[in-house]
Amino acid sequence: MRMVTVTNLKKTYGNLTAVDDISFEIEKGEIFGFLGPNGAGKTSTINMITGLSRPTAGAITVDGIDVKKQAKRAQAIMGIVPDESNLYNEMDGFDNLCFCAALYGMRKEERESRARQLLDLFRLKDAGKRPFKAYSKGMRRKLTIAAALIHSPQILFLDEPTTGIDVESSRQIRELIVGLKRQGITIFLTTHYIEEAERICDRIAFIANGRMIASGTVPELMERISHGHTVRFVTSQNIQNLTAELQAHFEESKITIQSDHSFVIASEQRIPLLPAMDFLHDKEIDVYEARELRPSLEDVFVKLTGIKASTLKKDQERGGH
Repeated sequence: MRMVTVTNLKKTYGNLTAVDDISFEIEKGEIFGFLGPNGAGKTSTINMITGLSRPTAGAITVDGIDVKKQAKRAQAIMGIVPDESNLYNEMDGFDNLCFCAALYGMRKEERESRARQLLDLFRLKDAGKRPFKAYSKGMRRKLTIAAALIHSPQILFLDEPTTGIDVESSRQIRELIVGLKRQGITIFLTTHYIEEAERICDRIAFIANGRMIASGTVPELMERISHGHTVRFVTSQNIQNLTAELQAHFEESKITIQSDHSFVIASEQRIPLLPAMDFLHDKEIDVYEARELRPSLEDVFVKLTGIKASTLKKDQERGGH
């Protein structure tokens, strides 16, 4: 069953095109990741899908509801977590959740019960009576997600949920996201953390300069690049002096000698291990490890988008969006 359908979506601000004719679908109950650097169009896309920004062109449906025509109706089944918290600093955690529940028309008894349930789920029970301004960044992020879940939405939109928070809080939030999926909640997640997307998303879309470059499961994305075969050997000694001889022995392959007593054989064809092992054995060189290297999601992202992984790492260091 389909939860979200986005067709030829476009957003311009004057001469700037923030989102350029993108289309994708999200199935019910899956975690769908939008991966790209700052300024790629992730937040603009999430704002249009959630009815917070009007598209310049294109169509959006959420659970069959036309978001452009019936934004309020669509928002009733959404939980929206912006990149910056929208809760009240002077209110404590419990009252913030109850206030959000009241906005959805929940009765007092129902909203108080739900608030207590979420404080417990998000490990914020002891902090429930402390003012929001006294929370750490990780706690603030968790309470903001809890607030988005107060009315039991069918789909949760998370814009950079773990940016700028500590490692332990990030881990807890990832666990919560996976737990919410198990409850049947559909999750749309924007991130510039490659490892995060690979770890928890069922499907991932790469976005760069407002355009969708590729989408699919991690294995499907891996298949998008032709990487041939690469085997790394770790040996008992440096074999720099054998480079030419080794290259002659494996004419159809590329040999790269590394400084840590290892070398790499790369080829479009499968690389049989035995000839290499025999060659080294004849030279009285022991092999400690021989392992095929497979491309990472980072390799795929760089290959398909042309964006260096270091760009995403700089975004992480800045904690930007």
